Amino acid sequence: MAELDIPKATSPLATWLTYLENLHTSAIDLGLDRVKAVAERADLIHLKPYVITVAGTNGKGSTCALLESILLQAGYTVGVYSSPHLVRYSERVRINGQELADNEHSQAFSVIDALRGDISLSFFEFGTLAALQLFKQHQPDVILLEVGLGGRLDATNVVEHDIAIVTSLAIDHVDWLGDDINQIGFEKAGIFRSGKPAICGQPVPPATVAAHADDIGAKLYQVGYQFTYHQDGTQWHWSSGAFDLPNLPVPSLPLANAATAIMALGASTLDISDRDIEFGLRNAKLSGRMQVLADQPYTLLDVAHNPHSAEYLANKIAEIKQDRTVRAVVGMLKDKDIAATLEALKPVVNHWYPASLTGPRAATAQELAQHLSLSDDDCFATPNDALTKAREDASDDDVIIVFGSFHTVGQVIEANT
Repeated sequence: MAELDIPKATSPLATWLTYLENLHTSAIDLGLDRVKAVAERADLIHLKPYVITVAGTNGKGSTCALLESILLQAGYTVGVYSSPHLVRYSERVRINGQELADNEHSQAFSVIDALRGDISLSFFEFGTLAALQLFKQHQPDVILLEVGLGGRLDATNVVEHDIAIVTSLAIDHVDWLGDDINQIGFEKAGIFRSGKPAICGQPVPPATVAAHADDIGAKLYQVGYQFTYHQDGTQWHWSSGAFDLPNLPVPSLPLANAATAIMALGASTLDISDRDIEFGLRNAKLSGRMQVLADQPYTLLDVAHNPHSAEYLANKIAEIKQDRTVRAVVGMLKDKDIAATLEALKPVVNHWYPASLTGPRAATAQELAQHLSLSDDDCFATPNDALTKAREDASDDDVIIVFGSFHTVGQVIEANT
């Protein structure tokens, strides 16, 4: 590979992102040796004062958003690192709910690039280290780290954190994590730490999760055992045995993730009141998760992209469907379980609008159409083209859902907001 021109600390963020995309031979390169070496040079292993790391097949972003909302209500300053982004790279780092300026990202990239020497880093590894550098500079009271892929070998796992959360466990990223749910459980549980709280929000997880917690002496809090919750109409109730939280407001984000977030805060040394939890639940939101784009026709955006998240989405659509017609705009990546994801939504969708995405991992609309018994005439070049047609076909009483990928939802958000 030809030698790349190294951007400067003052270079535009877009220049840095192009540099990062061409720096490493593989977009995904699991393993901690390279990233840990650079993290040690940058003094990023022990970030203070409090770090919570969140892994899981689905629900990581929602759990971080719920934690963020409650912690901000409690008066803490909060940093969040998440991925991927929907529209702008700067979405990946938030301080007190706000994105940072592009030039701050460029400066952080410059610091990491200078420290890495001849160590090659993937795009995600480089971005993770730059995010940690930004947190080191801003010094928020609490840092929330969303794991990118797996857990044990993910770049975020170089940080010594205070609490580990596994939100859910399902088969996804087969090329990297395999199709053995026990192995996936072990990989996600790889973020657990000896003597530290480890929260698992997956009901009946594979035995490898508890086994790993036992092996290293982590303090496991398992839903259904150490904490429980149930919904009662427009309210819900949470209990850990030690204390109860009755009559909580139902958040706009999944209840399972809210219950898991509350357990994490309960197991922490952070000062959180019942009132902080109530207000935080009401205010928590996250772009691309059951996001309402329009009221007539009622248009929802959701990044559901695997069977587990598609089942949740199907249940939410069923709640609002009644006798309304549902039109689905879908674009997916070809390395996802397309057949099972679409199958989960077939019972609630009346009309489909498959769209092509771009890039080496993108599935074409025609590939999606094969699973939906549609012809090439029913396919669209882009998600926005598909949404335009869905709107033309829809009455004001219809429901339109846009889903299938961060790329799909991101393109629609960028063009319609």
